[in-house]
Amino acid sequence: MPTDIFVKRRNDSLIFFAALGALTVGSIVITKYDLIAGFTSIGKALVWGAINFYPNAHALTRLPDILEKLWETVLMSVASTTVAAIFAALLAMVGSRTTRINSFFSVIARGLASVFRNIPLVAWAMILMLAFSQSLLTGYLALFFGSLGFLTRAFIETVDEASIHAVEALRATGASYSSIILQAVLPSSLPQMISWLLFMIDTNIRDATLVGLLTGTGVGFSFDLYYKNFHFHEASLVVIAIVITIMTIEMISNYIRRIIL
Repeated sequence: MPTDIFVKRRNDSLIFFAALGALTVGSIVITKYDLIAGFTSIGKALVWGAINFYPNAHALTRLPDILEKLWETVLMSVASTTVAAIFAALLAMVGSRTTRINSFFSVIARGLASVFRNIPLVAWAMILMLAFSQSLLTGYLALFFGSLGFLTRAFIETVDEASIHAVEALRATGASYSSIILQAVLPSSLPQMISWLLFMIDTNIRDATLVGLLTGTGVGFSFDLYYKNFHFHEASLVVIAIVITIMTIEMISNYIRRIIL
């Protein structure tokens, strides 16, 4: 019996890798992708980057403008994520099996979370541009809707896992719904919910750069503008500023997580 299980697993693995290999070869043939040219171009790209993609003295004169756009992007990310977290917490209370009012509203809340979560952020930006054109509001709403879906799902799972025993104890004593939420659900779930919020802020600051390319706002638009005008030194300074900002915020988030968890 153990030998049969081992043989089955080996055969399943062989089938999987064979299918993966066939899919890879088929994709290369259909797209006419040149593997040799692809690998040899890596060295050329590195050489080009070393020659052109670094901040020079003239690029540093643009630093105040870049930092202003970067600050705009950070504020937009934090604001959209924080507001989305408030609505996500309300939907989580309705959608959680532990705190739901009834099954109908729970299904609605979970359905909204699935819809918002499964639509890519880029798709949200493109859809919203049809209504609001290229503006800060478009970027804000794209980040808001994407965050709402993810945080609602994360908060629902947090509430289901963290507070079930405390909720059952309060229900046994005849406590009201508001008392259950305030005295059992929030105290036990809040640290993990804050951790998810910090994670989403980190993610949105990264994604806001891409959203800015589409909506013409923030530091993403600055990079796009410099790059398309062949100002590669300024574009590299934008990238460096983004990387430093993301690493700094991630360090702060990790420190806060270690304190609250």
